[in-house]
Amino acid sequence: MTTSLAPEQLMGHTAVDNNGDKIGSIGQVYLDDQTGQPTWVTVSTGLFGTKESFAPLTGARLDGDQLVLAVTKAQVKDAPNVDNDGHIDESEQSRIHEYYSQLLGTNYASAGYADTDRTTDRTTDYAGETGGPGRDTSGPNTDTAMTRSEEQIRVGTERVETGRARLRKYIVTENVTQTVPVSREEVRIEREPITDGNVGQALDGPDISEEEHEVTLHAERPVVAKETVPVERVRLDTETVTDQTTVDETVRKEQIEFDGDETNRRGKA
Repeated sequence: MTTSLAPEQLMGHTAVDNNGDKIGSIGQVYLDDQTGQPTWVTVSTGLFGTKESFAPLTGARLDGDQLVLAVTKAQVKDAPNVDNDGHIDESEQSRIHEYYSQLLGTNYASAGYADTDRTTDRTTDYAGETGGPGRDTSGPNTDTAMTRSEEQIRVGTERVETGRARLRKYIVTENVTQTVPVSREEVRIEREPITDGNVGQALDGPDISEEEHEVTLHAERPVVAKETVPVERVRLDTETVTDQTTVDETVRKEQIEFDGDETNRRGKA
């Protein structure tokens, strides 16, 4: 187990794996109940860092503002899910201990763990020793300040399929009514008197005889012909429409309060 790392050195740092790939931000630091030394950290993983996965500090080291773990990013993300409620019970210890033991071949301590984000007084008073052990759970070597942290949401977007649209052509039948003019021939009898101009034609032929004249009548009728012609082109296209969506999420943040003699207090935490 790594013992050279103090909790205040770890909080807020970025965890990377042994290949240098970024895993996420360190959320919580867990201490061994017996030794008070940092043993585990939780790292924000998953989409937008909404999941916290446990990672061991065995073989870990600080490199600038990064904590380099001895395991890979995929191994941390695949670690068993454990409730991040400030303490790891025996069944949860067994699960993560067995998981990382198979990866690192390391025996972990089986004692309970306490969450360093929840500060509690210890029975021994080390006041007056500058830079020495403090009265909280931050470790054996702390200064006179504590870090207040809070969760912040990072909202992004992802592209998902919401539906499909298709064009389909089919045939329908409808009646079309159109009026067209048509003409026809009708018989009309014309009578003209005998005049000097037509007397010759009137006297041409026998005096008394039978005659028959015939006229052929004609009429127009509608004739319908059909032809197929293109009338338009139809295609599918998409356009992007932007709407406003409100995201409602609960975040946690720490508050620092002063507990002591008000007469000795200056300023506000």
